[in-house]
Amino acid sequence: MSSIEAFGHLTSLVECDLRSALESPNPLLARFYGMMQYHLGWVDEDFDDESVSGGKYVRPVLMLLACQAAGGEVEQAVPAAVAVELVHNFSLVHDDIEDNSDLRRHRPTVWKVWGNAQAINVGDGLFALAHYHMGRLRERGVGAQRALTATSVLDQTCIALTEGQFLDLLFESMDRVSLEQYLWMIRSKTAALLSCACEIGAVLATDDVSVRRALHQFGYNLGMAFQIEDDILGIWGDTAVTGKPACSDILSQKKTLPVVFAWNQGFAVDAPPEHQDAARTLINVYAAEAVSRDDVEEVLTALNVLDARAYCRSLSSEYTEQALTALSSVSLAPTVRAQMEGLANRLLGRSH
Repeated sequence: MSSIEAFGHLTSLVECDLRSALESPNPLLARFYGMMQYHLGWVDEDFDDESVSGGKYVRPVLMLLACQAAGGEVEQAVPAAVAVELVHNFSLVHDDIEDNSDLRRHRPTVWKVWGNAQAINVGDGLFALAHYHMGRLRERGVGAQRALTATSVLDQTCIALTEGQFLDLLFESMDRVSLEQYLWMIRSKTAALLSCACEIGAVLATDDVSVRRALHQFGYNLGMAFQIEDDILGIWGDTAVTGKPACSDILSQKKTLPVVFAWNQGFAVDAPPEHQDAARTLINVYAAEAVSRDDVEEVLTALNVLDARAYCRSLSSEYTEQALTALSSVSLAPTVRAQMEGLANRLLGRSH
């Protein structure tokens, strides 16, 4: 089975259980669960069936592949895979509120349609359902200790997600952010859940600590590369692909990696005058009350002067190589390892 076929099969397993998890238990609650289904792209604002380009179930599929690669039974791990996807979507619903984001996956966000209060509650519901479904591991025959360990990994990751979001929000009010600070933030906000998915897959399959560690490192490095690629798209991405306005991260004055790198390059002790001027441009634009289209062009020019895009591409490539190295460092089922490598390369837009 190719990586594409494996992805499709595992996606179907996850979506089947996920749809069951989000069925309304009572007609009175249909709108509540309907909001969750809307967020996932299954229904429209009137709760009529709709199929839009929603999430790709990257994290739960990686969990199931990791479990299979380490010799485990995929069917046993499905409740945990669903839980990870629910946690991911809980964080997205809340992030959209906190970031004041109008669009998600080409459509108005939950808070934009139903207001902040309902959106907060939808996020809370997704979070609670995630933990409920971790409890269903025992129903699938997973031993008590493995189920407990897997739940502990997810709980630690939920803490990391909130820590990462705290830092992301904090950085909005800081004049400058160091590269070390920024990388720490995305380690918590993005890489943590991908590494969690892969580690839980290993936990449910084997007691070999080296396999668990390697799969954790694979997910972590993949997550770092994934976020860096997202940062690149946030400035140079195509709206048709991202579902967000062109240069959306500049318009919203988000201090993502290209900007953080450029600032630190421009204010380095030995920075040439043109680099210093470019960095000052960034400081001025990001300190303004609003960003105009002219400001966007100035930012793009400054980032080009400071080679920010090339740096981000290079760093993404480094993390990708580290992810693939971790995957090859332990004994895994060869076919499944190849599927994981293929999935990683596709996620990051690599051709080799």
